[in-house]
Order: sequence, then C-alpha cells, then structure tokens
Amino acid sequence: MGTLASELGAHVAARGGQPRVYVDANVSSGAVRYMRGRLNWDVFFVMEHNDLRRAADEKQYQMARQLHRTLVTMDRDFLDEHRFPVVASGGVIVLHAPDERGFRKVLARIGRAFFSQRRADSVPPLLGRKIDVHPDWRQPEGRPTNARRWSSR
Repeated sequence: MGTLASELGAHVAARGGQPRVYVDANVSSGAVRYMRGRLNWDVFFVMEHNDLRRAADEKQYQMARQLHRTLVTMDRDFLDEHRFPVVASGGVIVLHAPDERGFRKVLARIGRAFFSQRRADSVPPLLGRKIDVHPDWRQPEGRPTNARRWSSR
C-alpha cells in the first residue's frame, strides 16, 4: 500500500484534458496565475501547501513524479542528471526570463509546443525529458512534439 498520491495519481492523470504541472517555490505566483487563468493548466503550486513549501529538491522531484505532473521550476539544479535522473521524472521544465512578461511568453510557447495536443493516456507529454527554456527559445518548425532535439538534457 502506497501513499494517497501514489495510489490515486494514475487515476487522476487519466482524466485527461488540462496539462498537469507541479510548480516549485521559486516560480512567482504571477506566473502560476497565468498558467491557471490564461493557459488553463492544472497547477499544483507548492507555495499553497505548507508541508511542501520548504521541502528539499529531492522531495519536490519525487512528489511531481508521484502526482503524474511535469515539474516547472527556475532551479537549474534539476538539470543535474546525477541528482535528478531523467528516467525518474514526469518531465522537467526549467524556466528563465528577465521579467513577468518574459515568463508569460515562455510559458505560452511551452503550451503550444508540448501541451496543445491532448493525450488520451495518463503519460505526461515530457515524461523522461528535461528542457531548459528562455525567452528566445523557439519550437523547431515541422518537428513533432516528441523530438528529442528539443531537450537540453
């Protein structure tokens, strides 16, 4: 018998529809509002959960996987393959932007590139992949959304 998250995670993810992301504490609440309101993503924001606000990176990584969510962060430590192996993730998006407008721009591009096609299964679209994204990042023309070249790791 596992935790509630591990037992129910696959069932919740199978509902489909909205992209499911796990946003760590270093992403602004403004970016989270944009993900929820404008992009219509299902966002689990750790700052809204007292028990997770100050949790170690390893715990955040594990929780995102258990909840079948793609981790969204500004913390480049998650790109460290030794600490956070890509095979043990539901996907990682590391964001970079100089301001809130830049974050909105980056998030909209990620939405179009990875989350615009709905999946019938419970597999996160970035399962086993890490991407390092900045305001100048562009979706390659004519590339399917599962192209490995998009990933920086």
